[in-house]
Amino acid sequence: MRFCRFGDERFGLIEGSNVRDVTAALDVLPAYRYPLPAYDVLIANLDAVLERARTLAPNAPSLPIAGLRFLSPVANPSKVIGAPVNYQKHLDEVKSDAALHHDNEAHTAVIHKMGLFLKACSSLVGPGEGISLRKLDRRNDHEVELAVVIGKRANNVSRADALKYVAGYAIGLDITIRGPEERSLRKSADSYAVLGPWLVTADEIPDPGGLNLKIAVNGQERQNSNTKYMILGVPELIEFASAFYTLHPGDVIVTGTPEGVSPIEPGDHIAATIERIGTMEVAVRAA
Repeated sequence: MRFCRFGDERFGLIEGSNVRDVTAALDVLPAYRYPLPAYDVLIANLDAVLERARTLAPNAPSLPIAGLRFLSPVANPSKVIGAPVNYQKHLDEVKSDAALHHDNEAHTAVIHKMGLFLKACSSLVGPGEGISLRKLDRRNDHEVELAVVIGKRANNVSRADALKYVAGYAIGLDITIRGPEERSLRKSADSYAVLGPWLVTADEIPDPGGLNLKIAVNGQERQNSNTKYMILGVPELIEFASAFYTLHPGDVIVTGTPEGVSPIEPGDHIAATIERIGTMEVAVRAA
């Protein structure tokens, strides 16, 4: 099943080239008072919401996907986790290009040594909100990535059990300001984490380790690879992350980008595609 958030905080199910507006399914969510939960309430109650959505769908309004403004399918993750240089060919291109590594050893270390990093949750947007570039005097790059959304609390999970904790998958863009600073700073500007266009539930993608992914800017292909080339696959990344901190429903892991990263500028149009998920179109503007 595929679900989305769109328009003015509407909730929908994807049916071919249309969206069924089943926002009323959100009525099954529990009511909370302060302090609010430290996780995404929709993802934590996803089974109940989707069951209600299935009941509503046959009589729900059907809207064409074309022209809809898609929001991030996850509204309130407690963490957005990044996997640096998780494709060998991308690591090779970083090592060979000073515009990428800036003589910072941490930018060329293997992921096993460097570890993971966090992006600010305030950087998260949906494709309909677009990318708002900062630091225009510096290079800003696109990075297309498979995004994993955690479905239930996970702590010290083994790779053998890791996929049991996945709610679903989406397309992620990890936008990056190039420079010598730490990754978390350069990747956490507002709108520098794009998630969407919808979330595909885990049952539709039993093996996330063999998906084609690509990105085009203004119609020109920039990146084209497959998740089978990840150094650490999805199970290994969940094991790695959950060994350091508890993962909560709605937490997002962006799994790293392949080779071919390159600059984007205001006015560009991005089309990112991942097999079995779809295509996400994003406009780029100046902040």
